[in-house]
Amino acid sequence: MNDHETGIRPATLDDAPALAELSTELGYPTSAAAAKDRLAPILGSDDHAVIVAASGDGAVVGWIHVFLAQRVESDPFAELGGFVVGELHRRRGIGRQLLAAAEAWVTGRSVVKLRVRSRTSRDEARVFYERLGFRETKRQRVMDKALGEGE
Repeated sequence: MNDHETGIRPATLDDAPALAELSTELGYPTSAAAAKDRLAPILGSDDHAVIVAASGDGAVVGWIHVFLAQRVESDPFAELGGFVVGELHRRRGIGRQLLAAAEAWVTGRSVVKLRVRSRTSRDEARVFYERLGFRETKRQRVMDKALGEGE
């Protein structure tokens, strides 16, 4: 693989600093240590996959997290928990490669629906997803409540 080629592979704990940096770039600031702490149980779960795109020199330039969602009221589906390609590496097909890898992981589990949630202010993301076959199915409010010490 030369410096301009991108390889797709499962994430490892060693990727945590790069995942944190890319998350911060997307607007979700986190430290490498926090990313590693969050990543460890995810990598240990059969219901989750984190896949990275690495440049020819091994630098992680994008990542996607997909997980299986179980609900009482509906059939199982998969959902993207996070998805980012570094700004300097966008529009090169890396996002499509990551999404294809996530879709392959999902279909390998006999699940037939993949969901993504995206901020309404992220128009570029909406266009990207629509080009790849996603359709808006509902709008909703997301509300959080701090519990315990986090209040």
